[in-house]
Amino acid sequence: MTPPRRLRSWLFSIVLLPLFLPSIVLGYRPFVSTDAAVADPKAIEMELGYFNLERARGNNTFIIPKLVVNYGLIHDVELVGEFGVEEPTHGSVSLRDPALSLKAVLKEGVLQEKSGLSFAVEAGPLLPSTNKEENRFGFEAIGILSGKLSALTYHLNFGGGVDRANTNAFLVWGMIGELPIMSKLRLVGEINGESVRKNTPDNSALLGFIWEAPWHNVSIDAGVRRGISKAAADWTFTTGLTFGFSLGSAVHN
Repeated sequence: MTPPRRLRSWLFSIVLLPLFLPSIVLGYRPFVSTDAAVADPKAIEMELGYFNLERARGNNTFIIPKLVVNYGLIHDVELVGEFGVEEPTHGSVSLRDPALSLKAVLKEGVLQEKSGLSFAVEAGPLLPSTNKEENRFGFEAIGILSGKLSALTYHLNFGGGVDRANTNAFLVWGMIGELPIMSKLRLVGEINGESVRKNTPDNSALLGFIWEAPWHNVSIDAGVRRGISKAAADWTFTTGLTFGFSLGSAVHN
């Protein structure tokens, strides 16, 4: 499956971009859920989905790019901005799921190289999209718990808010697992869902990998997501990369 022609030059430049950025740090693709960690102060982490294809009921939708930017404000607090550019096979380009939030680590743990569980919260407005059915403001807040069981690292998410469409209340949840299978390669999985009042739940499962690439510690990811409820896309194929840079002194992992 080839993406629309006018997006190919964008994909090419995105693949090359991280080769020229200094002070690389890592973010958190390819999941819908997240982990209980934040960017270092004055560091920017970029999680870029450069190819995302959704297939639902025989129709394909490209979401290129899908971008999450994390900026470290102070110790254990970051600002998060995200959006996607959606292009259906037949239809116009639109802005998808824009949002702005604050994420704070309330308890440092294994993700901060300390003992015990890591706990964080993330909350902020859901911004209006260019889709006429989602042109209002919403709000979302989630709690995030990260820990380890032997070699397995896990992340649990639970929260809720009101949506952009009709300010309907919703609940979101997610469970992520990461298992190293080689020194630079992790097998990853996720089960997550969203339940909106008066709507069918949107639940899905992901299986993929994260590879720590040899240049500047860039992470490359790929995954296949399968819908497990009627409201979810039948299949989603995603590939992306994570990189970053410091606006101050160099960032050390």
